[in-house]
Amino acid sequence: MSMHGTAAYNAPTGPLPPLVERAVHAARQHGFGYSCRPEQGRLLQLLAGGARTAIAETGTGCGVGLAWLASGAAPDVELLSVERDPARAKVAADVFADVPQVRVVCADWTEVYAHGPYDLLVLDGGGQAKEGGAADPERLLEPGGVLVVDDFTPSRTWPPSHAGRTDTARLHWLQHPALRTVDLPLAKDLSAIVAVRRTEA
Repeated sequence: MSMHGTAAYNAPTGPLPPLVERAVHAARQHGFGYSCRPEQGRLLQLLAGGARTAIAETGTGCGVGLAWLASGAAPDVELLSVERDPARAKVAADVFADVPQVRVVCADWTEVYAHGPYDLLVLDGGGQAKEGGAADPERLLEPGGVLVVDDFTPSRTWPPSHAGRTDTARLHWLQHPALRTVDLPLAKDLSAIVAVRRTEA
């Protein structure tokens, strides 16, 4: 989730998928400001197109990032999103009430372990290594599966830094032995970790 992410949709962003419009409207109606930004959303939409069977997300919010994922995924791909806040989980479930391949579960982020592995995993509300632990890509991703960790800021230093300190969360993913990882700038103030689980032994 991005600070002021919902407000980012107030600026011209080009045409939005109908599901994304619906989720942004729900976020506005419920005063939720931390939605996935358009730059992140378009990346998620593209990556979802490569999923073969299953996608998961932690941190549903009101469903904006999930809407981008569902808009890019093939109709036979199952999408699971986990949200720990009951009110937000209900809002998001209502957004996708007529989208049978999407399921929103109210639970801690670790619920994703019960349903994996996945072709694409988006860590936006737990498991990011920022706080509360790091997800295990070897348990959660198929070989060749893709991991996305949102809401970093671009860094031109090594090791990467944030607020004048080493960014240990970003470093965790960039140096993870099971992943091939890139820190992808999406805007002047926004970057995302995109990683592929290694297939070699």
